[in-house]
Order: sequence, then structure tokens, then C-alpha cells
Amino acid sequence: MTATMGELRTAAAVAEAEQWTAHNYHPLPVVVADAEGAWVTDVDGRRYLDCLAGYSALNFGHRHPALVEAARAQLDRLTLTSRAFLHDQFAPFCRELAQLCETDLTLPMNTGAEAVESAIKVSRAWGYRVKGVPQNQATIVVAADNFHGRTTTIVSFSTDPDARNDFGPFTPGFRIVPYGDLAAMAEAIDDTTVAVLIEPIQGEAGVLVPPAGYLAGLRELTAARNVLLICDEIQSGLGRTGETFACRHEGVVPDLYLLGKALGGGVVPVSAVVGRREVLGVLRPGEHGSTFGGNPLACAVGRAVIALLNTGEYQERARTLGAVLHERLAGLVGHGVTAVRGRGLWAGVDIEPSLMTGREASQRLMARGVLAKDTHGSTVRLAPPLVLTEDEVHWAVDQLVVVLR
Repeated sequence: MTATMGELRTAAAVAEAEQWTAHNYHPLPVVVADAEGAWVTDVDGRRYLDCLAGYSALNFGHRHPALVEAARAQLDRLTLTSRAFLHDQFAPFCRELAQLCETDLTLPMNTGAEAVESAIKVSRAWGYRVKGVPQNQATIVVAADNFHGRTTTIVSFSTDPDARNDFGPFTPGFRIVPYGDLAAMAEAIDDTTVAVLIEPIQGEAGVLVPPAGYLAGLRELTAARNVLLICDEIQSGLGRTGETFACRHEGVVPDLYLLGKALGGGVVPVSAVVGRREVLGVLRPGEHGSTFGGNPLACAVGRAVIALLNTGEYQERARTLGAVLHERLAGLVGHGVTAVRGRGLWAGVDIEPSLMTGREASQRLMARGVLAKDTHGSTVRLAPPLVLTEDEVHWAVDQLVVVLR
């Protein structure tokens, strides 16, 4: 069969990317040229329902009018000052984000990994200056199968061989325990422990939801042992699971929130560490910073994101539509699907390995107009923008049904 002009354009764009970029990703062969709401359009005009949403960076969909308008208005005024000076968006952004988290201080950064790195530094400084841990002996306890980023320090406590192999030597000071195991966590904490760093739901691992009571148990344990609880809400937070933060499903308020992805509204990179004054207040001028962290454009967009979340509309959409999604997916177990996990508009779907891999399922979904992404061999992750409709939820699952047949 002769290739169409559109297929040739797509193939050419894919080939160019292969030639000129480092191969640190293995993207699906789709070349997006335009997007709006929950839908994207490729270079040939084919439309796809985006069920990945930039790994939750696009919780509010592509080009949300309020977020685009905030960016345009700020572009006409001021884009960057560096932290050497203040600007008129900075203090309101920090205040509004701290209020959203019901806590005291905001440390703005750019990317999720920067937020994690910042929290590691802050918790160590708190350990030495407040808790009294001997210098250079601070330890942080994390969970196996975690994903907190890909910097050298962060991959030092990853259990994923792809993240670690050939990137050592690694940064010391971390202890790894099984996810969801409170007893193992309690055993790992000692007088040198300054923090527990945890994902309320493990995204990259396949949207793993911990046992009921685990997060509340961590909060109780860390408070009793004078250890900080750091919740990495970079993927799970800002409406994705049906609450503003996934840890709030168990009423947990951590010492530090790590935020990113959706905080930039799919417009600019924005991240932050948000937490108690007694913790973030240990930083002194010159000890930590970022040229672009808290820049005017980022703060303007971040404030617009916070305003959307303050309405409660998107959390409610995630709860309501998430119930529809999970009811439909549960009906596929035993029919090409071995397990489904998740919360809100976030799901990990384990494909029967004898049928196909997660990658093959994602490619077949793409051919039917649904964009999703695999992880760990047989799992497909679904995380559509919170702006999609109930009909679109059903349509997406209908395409998965056809793929499984």
C-alpha cells in the first residue's frame, strides 16, 4: 500500500528527531502540531484524545483559556528579574500557594526534580540545625519502586535499573524500604533520620495506591519520631485524584509538599516546595537558589492555576469522572486485563502479558485515536486532562476494549 502524504510527513518528523536528539525517550510515533482541551492534532490533521496529559502536567487540558491569558498578559509586562530582585507576582504567588496547602512558606523552583533536590537539602539542613543530627550523618527513608526524578542524587535511591545503571557513583544517605510497609518504615528510622520522602500514589511504578491507613500511619510515625514527612505530589497533586492533594484522602498534612507539573498549567515549568516555617525557614540567603525559580511568567501562570483549583471544580470532575473510568476499567479485568489500580482520573491498567505488551497496547490505542503510555512492561497508564467529558471517558475505554479483542 502506498504511504499517504501525512504518513510521509510523520515518518520524516520522526526520523529527524531520531537523527538530532539524544535517545533518552522512546516516544510513540505521533507528531503533535496543535492541541486544545483534551484533544491533540498531529501534523496530518489526525486527532487524538490525550489520555496521558503530560504525566499530569496538563491537568487543565491544553491551552486552557485562563492560563493562556495569564501568560499573554504577563508576557506584555515582565518575564524575568532573577531572585536578585522582587517582582509584583512573586509574593502573591507564594502566599496563594501556601494558603492552598494550608501552610506557611513557599520555595519556588522550576522542575519537579528541582523541588525534590531542594527538599533533600532543606531536610538535611533542618536535621543538623534543628534536630541536632551530627554533621554529614543525616539519612532519608524512601520507598522501593519510587520515582522522584532523574538527577544523580535522586537516582541514587531509585530501584529501577534503567535509572541507575552506569550512572554511579551514587549519593549516600538514603534507606529504601518496601512501599506500603509501615513496619519496615518504622524499623528504618533511627536518630539520624531527618525525613521520609514518599509518593502518596506511585505513578511511574504503575499507579500503585498504598494500603488504606498507610499515609496516616506515616504521619503518625514521623511525628512521633521527630522526622519530617515529605509528600511528593508532583504527579498526584493539584486535582488529579479527586482531592487537591492525594495525601488528603487520609487527612494527612505533610511537613513539606513537593509540587510541579500541573502547577505550570502546561504553559511553563513551575515547581515548588511548600511547608512549615520551622522547616523551610532554616534556609539562609545564598544557600540555595535558581535563576528562573519564581520568575514573573511562572508566578503569573501559577496564580491562575491556583485560582482554578480554588473553585473545586476540577477536583469534583476528577472524583465524578474517575468513578466512571474505574467502573468501566474494572469490567475489563479477566477480559485481557489482569488488574486495575488508581484513584480519580488516574489509572494503571495491567494488560494480560500473553496478549501484548504495554507498549503494543499503547501503539494500538494510538491507531484508534487515544494517546496513552506504557510502564514496566505490561502496564498502560491513563491520566486524561480533568476537562474531558463523560462521553470521552466512555469512548477512550471503548477503544481499549477493541484493542484487547
